[in-house]
Amino acid sequence: MAELTALESLIEMGFPRGRAEKALALTGNQGIEAAMDWLMEHEDDPDVDEPLANPLGHILGREPTPTEQGGPEGPGSAVGESKPILTEEERQEQTKRMLELVAQKQREREEREEREALERERQRRRQGQELSAARQRLQEDEMRRAAEERRREKAEELAARQRVREKIERDKAERAKKYGGHMGSQSCPPTTEPGPVPSSPSKEPPTKREYDQCRIQVRLPDGSSLTQTFRAREQLAAVRLYVELHRGEELGGGQDPVQLLSGFPRRAFSEADMERPLQELGLVPSAVLIVAKKCPG
Repeated sequence: MAELTALESLIEMGFPRGRAEKALALTGNQGIEAAMDWLMEHEDDPDVDEPLANPLGHILGREPTPTEQGGPEGPGSAVGESKPILTEEERQEQTKRMLELVAQKQREREEREEREALERERQRRRQGQELSAARQRLQEDEMRRAAEERRREKAEELAARQRVREKIERDKAERAKKYGGHMGSQSCPPTTEPGPVPSSPSKEPPTKREYDQCRIQVRLPDGSSLTQTFRAREQLAAVRLYVELHRGEELGGGQDPVQLLSGFPRRAFSEADMERPLQELGLVPSAVLIVAKKCPG
């Protein structure tokens, strides 16, 4: 059974081959303990598994060649002589020691990390206490400034009230001094003649509203009615023409002229009224007209 090399021992302890080779190379092949220290310290490095550019063969666990040994002796030299072979029990014992060493290094690392964590926690608490104290001082300063501001405002308010009272007293004294000599000669204060009372806005005549349309309802002799909207400035003749075009047969088949009458007050519109606008005849904004047959005479 061949002897366990440093590389094989690290691999048996569970380290990846590439990481073990790198640890041995970077520690100069100074032993498993140095390689394990390096592995523990660089376990969390992002590039821990990246291989070396030019790893040395004898560092990584293989036997050096005669050229690497630096002499022409070759395999028969003392350097190239084989090492003692370990028995299975010795191999297990060596593995056990290595595992114990790994466990010890792991415990030491955990203890160191725990101490560092405790130190960080103490620093965090100390910073938190300092921050809380600074915040407390800031709040106290703000409360003190607010109290001073309230006291100042209250003092200003009292001073303003005092100035108002003093002004009232001065005004009373001036009025007493001004009107004091006239009180004995006059039994009552002078009265002023009431001026003209302005007229109330409600008594003003309402403004007449201007309408531009007129709604006319025309009652026919048969009891039916016609309703139409006309412009306020249209002549009454337009209403008569509308009735003549839309009246029924009972008025003579649409041939006889019609007479327009107003209901109240009773009024018969003449031919002269036919030329006058509806607004002027008082038919705006709405009116009811009655149709009658026009007498020939």
